[in-house]
Amino acid sequence: MAPLFPATLISPDVLSALPAGYTLRPLERSDYSAGFLDVLRVLTSVGDITQADWEARFDWMAARAEEYFVVVIADTNTGAIVGVGSLVIERKFLRNLGAVGHIEDISVASEMQGKKFGLRLIQALDFIAQKVGCYKAILDCSEANRGFYEKCGYKVAGVQMSHYYDGSKPKDAPKEA
Repeated sequence: MAPLFPATLISPDVLSALPAGYTLRPLERSDYSAGFLDVLRVLTSVGDITQADWEARFDWMAARAEEYFVVVIADTNTGAIVGVGSLVIERKFLRNLGAVGHIEDISVASEMQGKKFGLRLIQALDFIAQKVGCYKAILDCSEANRGFYEKCGYKVAGVQMSHYYDGSKPKDAPKEA
């Protein structure tokens, strides 16, 4: 199957830093059956996504190949996905028509945490952001994950605000009085 974006955008340094038996690669259309959504469920609610819906979303992203970069860490023996992360490119008028990378949906299977897979996902997405011309990459995280992202080289640069339209709330939202 064709990957979401060219594998040449994957950092050789990140690949060589992975433990034996694992690889980092672009998302593929066939990854629905490899556990991609199960890994995302570690992070948040995913919903009931059919294979047809998955394939339609993959095709939509693939048609926007200069905007969407989703990577996975997979077990090379079983093909099972154990880590996922996304980079979405925002084209700006600012900074001489610059581009900002938004890192999203970093998730590692519960039983695989502690193997530096989260760090490798961030490093891979940072590498892609630089290669495609972003002047910076940004991400939002919970306070509980702040230390992890600081270890990855990120710094607090503001306050994230959100307005949910489906009635949901973030996990760490303050209780209403």
